Amino acid sequence: MPFTPSFRITTRIANSLIRIEAAREAMIHLPINPAVLASLRESARLDSTHYSTMIEGNLLTQEEVSQVIAKHEHFPGRERDEKEVLGYYGALEYVERLVADRRSLSEAQIKTIHALVMSGGSKRKPKPSPYRDGQNVIRDSRSKTIVYMPPEASDVPGLMSDLVGWINRSMAEELPCPIVAGLAHYQFATIHPYFDGNGRTARLLTTLILHLGGYDLKGLYSLEAYYARNLGAYYEALTVGPSHNYYMGRESADLTAWLEYFCHGMTDSFESVRRQAEAAAKRVQPDQADAIRRLDPRQRKALESFRSSTTITSRDLEELFGISQRMARVLLADWVADGFLVIVDPAKKSRKYGLAIPFTQEE
Repeated sequence: MPFTPSFRITTRIANSLIRIEAAREAMIHLPINPAVLASLRESARLDSTHYSTMIEGNLLTQEEVSQVIAKHEHFPGRERDEKEVLGYYGALEYVERLVADRRSLSEAQIKTIHALVMSGGSKRKPKPSPYRDGQNVIRDSRSKTIVYMPPEASDVPGLMSDLVGWINRSMAEELPCPIVAGLAHYQFATIHPYFDGNGRTARLLTTLILHLGGYDLKGLYSLEAYYARNLGAYYEALTVGPSHNYYMGRESADLTAWLEYFCHGMTDSFESVRRQAEAAAKRVQPDQADAIRRLDPRQRKALESFRSSTTITSRDLEELFGISQRMARVLLADWVADGFLVIVDPAKKSRKYGLAIPFTQEE
């Protein structure tokens, strides 16, 4: 049966959507110094990784998460937590590459996201995860009673196919992206297609949909922090329907209350980022602000590379955007013509590019 979610656009949801759009529009035109942008974006990645794994019981602190990712530090007795953090961070980087490629969502992408979540940060690209082949249940951690029984394994492939098809159709038909992302988050968690890693994958899927729909806010927000601040509210919002059994009402439940919770969380996160970014933008010199404002999304993302290096190559762009060598060279040539980059080393096999003068000014 195709996924046909039941919900109403209440006054609360409508107000949230208006505030989300206002924050999004402000961020689109807000110039931020490249170094500041890169720093804020990395902080958001670390926040997402810390809070999403914390929701699942990870005991590493925010500072320890940063040390594991940036410095490869180890904490005795926390090896499993370290692997969870590295896996989630790697999956988040993969999501960002998918966004840069701008392709439609596919089941293969979701399976790869899950595989990376469960990979423990292995440098080898994992094979896409097959869906579960047996029944699983969610139990109360204290009483051990069943709080949710997902659909049978035999139904999972069809349900996931329906979900991905619905997401792509809804994005094409211009259903508000926050609504699509919220409903997709709910339905993925409801299908529970894996024995483990469903929550983390659902939150990454949400991020992917929002970014594909233009709700990336320069990659500076973390919805996971909103969920983690009140886990009880998060799980309560996800628990809808008259029964803990998927087949006894959950598949057709009214999702309005969940969407109210989800959209409020987006509003909270977006407005927080807007305030933070506006404070940073006030420190940007006017001429640099004008230059940054006219950059397209890929150019803005490429600015991050110059935080740790004064030059980039076609190979750097291949890895950054997941594109071919030919496409990377075409992109670099276009950016030189556009005045974004200059050639600093003309060698054919190892040509290097640097930022044009308007983008090299400091705060």
